[in-house]
Amino acid sequence: MKTFVLLALVGLGAQLVDGSLGMAYGVTSTTLLLAIGTNPALASATIHLAEIGTTLASGLSHWKFGNVDWKVVAKIGLPGAIGAFAGATFLSNLPTEVAAPVMSLILVSLGVYLLVRFSLRGLDRRNLGKPVRKRFLGPLGLVAGFVDATGGGGWGPVGTPALLASGRMEPRKVIGSIDTSEFLVALAASLGFLVALGSQGINFAWVAVLLGGGLVAAPIAAWLVRHIPPRMLGSMVGGIIVLTNTRTLLKSDWIGAEDGTRYGVYAVICVVWAAAVVWSFREYRKDRALESADVLTPQPSPVGIR
Repeated sequence: MKTFVLLALVGLGAQLVDGSLGMAYGVTSTTLLLAIGTNPALASATIHLAEIGTTLASGLSHWKFGNVDWKVVAKIGLPGAIGAFAGATFLSNLPTEVAAPVMSLILVSLGVYLLVRFSLRGLDRRNLGKPVRKRFLGPLGLVAGFVDATGGGGWGPVGTPALLASGRMEPRKVIGSIDTSEFLVALAASLGFLVALGSQGINFAWVAVLLGGGLVAAPIAAWLVRHIPPRMLGSMVGGIIVLTNTRTLLKSDWIGAEDGTRYGVYAVICVVWAAAVVWSFREYRKDRALESADVLTPQPSPVGIR
């Protein structure tokens, strides 16, 4: 019973984070399943089966709140499904000791970039509203789907920062579109795992409990992402990317840092992250105040008109 309660809370918390930041459902849930001794392939299969329901609910919620760009969903979701099926079918049992640190290093770099960019500069509106190119979305979807299936999570950590870095979409639209397209990825990955592994070993009661917690959180997260300032969203996403992937790097065979070193690094990252979010909020308030002042300032009348 305690396990079910814990799984439900994890499902709720993971979906709340994923639906509002565009990532971390798979990472959070898979970490718990691995911690209690679940086989990596079965853990990933369990998470992806639960994500079929949570991503559907999340996508509908984001659509209701106007957070979805359907053209982006189609252009990134279909290649993502192909990559996820291939990864789940052929590569789920291969070791990822080398691939994981390399991807984490790339993601840490992207996370630092986003944290600095959104904290200090806010949302660059010069490219905002321009269409995101298919030649960019297709390969991104393939890579993100592949990583997601083989690592038990990764669709959001790969797709969200890449789309944010393009500067062509608002953060809430990025998050809504990534979450919605993840339904196709979860469905394809689940089919791949069932083909490769069968249903033996998958605990469908765990799937149901994780799904239940996620369904409760999906509409709350979709509402939050619409009301959190874009600068803060960018800073929050950047921070979680840095923290999550720094943890992977420090525990990898490349570095193998001791516990004391790792916890010290985590503490520094959390302090910097919190300061960046606070700074983003303060700058957002200043920007809003300036915009309000511009609106309220009376415009000079043309000559001869009183």
